[in-house]
Amino acid sequence: MLILLPPSEGKTPAGRGSPVDLDELHFPELTAARRDVIAALAGVSAAPNALDHLGVGASLAHEVARNTRLGVEPSGPAHSIYTGVLYDALGYHGMTATQKRKADAGVVVVSGLWGAVGFADHIPAYRLSMSVGLPGLGRLASYWRPRLGDALAGHVEGHLLVDCRSSTYAAAWVPAPERTVAVNVFTERDGTRKVVSHFAKHTRGELARHLLTRRGKAPESPAQLARAAGEKWAVELLPGTARKAHALNIILDA
Repeated sequence: MLILLPPSEGKTPAGRGSPVDLDELHFPELTAARRDVIAALAGVSAAPNALDHLGVGASLAHEVARNTRLGVEPSGPAHSIYTGVLYDALGYHGMTATQKRKADAGVVVVSGLWGAVGFADHIPAYRLSMSVGLPGLGRLASYWRPRLGDALAGHVEGHLLVDCRSSTYAAAWVPAPERTVAVNVFTERDGTRKVVSHFAKHTRGELARHLLTRRGKAPESPAQLARAAGEKWAVELLPGTARKAHALNIILDA
C-alpha cells in the first residue's frame, strides 16, 4: 500500500540543516526536471509581479522571496516541512518509531516543485502551487504529468494506491485505475450529501494515520481498504472502470 498526498499550501521552514541535495531525493529520474522548475521559480519569484504570478498575497512575500534561495536554504524531512490541516491530522510526530518507518516508506507527496518526494526526503520550505504556470514550462500539472508517469511506474507497481490528493494535484499524474482508490469525503444530513473542503483535508489525514497505525496487514485491495476505513467511518466503495479509479466515499454526519 502506498498513500498519495498533496503538499500543504503553507510550509514550516527547517530551523537548521544542509541545503537540499537533489541527488538524494526519491525518484532520481525527476532530477533534471526539478532543476528546471527551481530555476524558473527563482526567476518568477524575483520579478516585480511575483505575488500576482504565484497567486499569493502580500503577507506571503517572505515565502516568495525564499523561492529565490532554495539552493542554500536549510532543508528538513518532508513530513516536518509540510504542515496544516491534513498533516496535523496525520500526526507523524506522535507515531511510534515503527509507525514512522511505515510512513516514511509508504507515503508519497506529489508536489508542484519536486514532482514527487518520499515522506522522509529532505527539502526546503517553498511556495508554489501545482496550478501555477512557469515561463518555458507551462502549467505545472501538465509539465509533470508525463514525467511522473515514467518516474513512478516502477515504484508503485504491485501496490494498492490510496489517493488522498486534491484535484489540483491529482491532475499531475493519473495512475493505473485498477489498483487506485480515490478518497472522497462528504457530509450527510437528512439524506443529502455535500462535498466539504476543510473536513476533507482533515479526514484524509485521519485516514492516512489510521492506515499507518492500525494493527494487522496493510490493505492490498480496494475492498480491504474499504473494510479498514469502515473501522472508523461510514463508507461506501464505488468500483472503478478501465479508465476511472475506484472511489472510497467517507460519509461524515453534518
